[in-house]
Amino acid sequence: MAKIRILPDALASQVAAGEVVERPAALVRELVENSLDAGATHIEVHAQRGGIAMIRIVDDGSGMDREDAMLCLERHATSKIRTKEDLGAIHTFGFRGEALPSIASVSRFRLATREKSALVGTEIEVTGGKLVAVRDHGGAPGTVIEARSLFFNVPARRKFLRTENTEFAHVEQQLRLHAIANPQTAFTLTHNGELVLHLPATRDMLERIRGLVGDELASRLLKVEETTVQGVTVSGYIGGPGMSRSNRQMQTTYLNGRPIESASISYGLREGYHTALMKGQYPVTFLFIQMDPHAFDVNVHPAKKEVRFHDGHSVRDAISRSVSHTLENAAKLPTGHAPARAMPAAPAAARVPLVPDSRQEQFAMPVAASSAPLRNIAPAPATTPASTPRTQPAASAVSHRVADVLERIAAGRSTPAIEPQAPEAAAPQEAPEEEAPQPSPAPAKAEPAEAPEYRIIGVLQKLYVLMEGKEGLVLMDQHAAHERVNFEKFRRAIESGGVPCQRLLLPVTLQTTPRDADLLKQNLPSLNRLGIEIEPFGPNIFKVETLPSFLKTDDPAAWLDQVIEELSSLSTKSSSLRLSEDAIATIACRASVKSNDVLSIPEMQALLKDLFACEMPYCCPHGRPTLVQISTSELERKFGRRAPG
Repeated sequence: MAKIRILPDALASQVAAGEVVERPAALVRELVENSLDAGATHIEVHAQRGGIAMIRIVDDGSGMDREDAMLCLERHATSKIRTKEDLGAIHTFGFRGEALPSIASVSRFRLATREKSALVGTEIEVTGGKLVAVRDHGGAPGTVIEARSLFFNVPARRKFLRTENTEFAHVEQQLRLHAIANPQTAFTLTHNGELVLHLPATRDMLERIRGLVGDELASRLLKVEETTVQGVTVSGYIGGPGMSRSNRQMQTTYLNGRPIESASISYGLREGYHTALMKGQYPVTFLFIQMDPHAFDVNVHPAKKEVRFHDGHSVRDAISRSVSHTLENAAKLPTGHAPARAMPAAPAAARVPLVPDSRQEQFAMPVAASSAPLRNIAPAPATTPASTPRTQPAASAVSHRVADVLERIAAGRSTPAIEPQAPEAAAPQEAPEEEAPQPSPAPAKAEPAEAPEYRIIGVLQKLYVLMEGKEGLVLMDQHAAHERVNFEKFRRAIESGGVPCQRLLLPVTLQTTPRDADLLKQNLPSLNRLGIEIEPFGPNIFKVETLPSFLKTDDPAAWLDQVIEELSSLSTKSSSLRLSEDAIATIACRASVKSNDVLSIPEMQALLKDLFACEMPYCCPHGRPTLVQISTSELERKFGRRAPG
């Protein structure tokens, strides 16, 4: 007896539904996309019990005649593509022709549609994939699709649904994603009869974002001016330095208007923020990417959540350059850069001692009154056995895959020992030719922010410098601020004068596998520029003469083994813009003043002046804020001098 059988149509549709209809939010995604493709200017989404009991989508789009209404419920029936060539250039949201028949196979389904020019429309009812009724429909032009009792005939799948609140949260998130990308369309969302979202149509993207996230967050967003790099156009809004979340819920990206997830985009964002974003945090982004549809494939995921780029490097680089350029140009201190939290009221018995008048006069000095340098508290140079310190050529063309290796390894095992020099102190030599492609030039550096007039009034907990500004109270984290100053000094020293290195008294020999030997040969010029002078010394054997001077290790061979191991595990996802910035950030951190270091007033003033001379003064290299501002109006509200709101 034959073991292989053809599945019945109803069962095949239910199997397909498992790929398309994961939960009520998937219905919203598919049906809202159909409404947008139909040219709807107003879309209503109604849900009951999180969408499990009912999802209804009402739009004022083009509608369908009876023939099309019947055909749209057949599997793989679509108006979006005609030939296989069309799959290579998708311009619409929907194209598979699976959504409606899949939804109809696992719900009690109703479709009511009418074209604008038609006197009467069509209404179709389907239960569990079986046609129940077809009748005339006299409703308004457009389309109404209703799905009740989701998965009523597939209990095994229904039990995987979460609570009503959880499912509705996913429904709302789906609608928010599409609402942001389509501000010209009005959206309404109700749950159990209660209005949740009402978004009028607008031409202003920021206005639509403000309607979804609120004034406070929207006012802190930075506009990404539309730029095109290698055929990839990027625009939108992003959060400023230090503005982040612990998850990706506020990290939204769109490709030709389609909300997507992509590793290339995530790497581009991480690379663009780099030192402006704390590790483990995710940026707030509303980023829009426009590309030739032939340059990517959306037909790689049943739910169309992911895309595949033909050239992911160009996408990543375009995003990273646009983001970094926007951050560098953010020269104005945003009010409440890191939002100040309301502090609990002090106990009635607590008393705050007043600062004597003489002490107040000591602190009340204008910032610009002194330019005394901040004392250098960098640790002593590394003690690696070496002699004859020297400098390698400038690292402007360094292979950044190798640089990333040193970032990770040096960050955990190095001790800072770089004395930054002015760019003119060591003229860069010509870098040797390299077969690897040269990275595209970075965007022009932004002008340093103009230092505001601040009056130092005290120090809190030997860490936070309290200052009075025109708009209220400003707190400066002296450690984070000094980190940013040192970070940019060290980076300029490395980029302009080369990487300081030192010759080992006894060269180190490395025995490698043939694969690792080939990898090292490909990266020899890059390693040399980073202070590691290494050359072949026999079959699969290499000799190392120098190491970076800031590196402190008792076992150079083990450290180099780590470099090789990291190189072999790297892929092309590594950074293509930055030069060992994680390692430099570690050096800057260890060379900066700490929380209990007492600074004099001239030193605080010099630190503030140096901070505002930096390219990105408002966050440290790890993404933490250096300055926090509490406005006068907020203080007045807290002390009852102004009514809330």
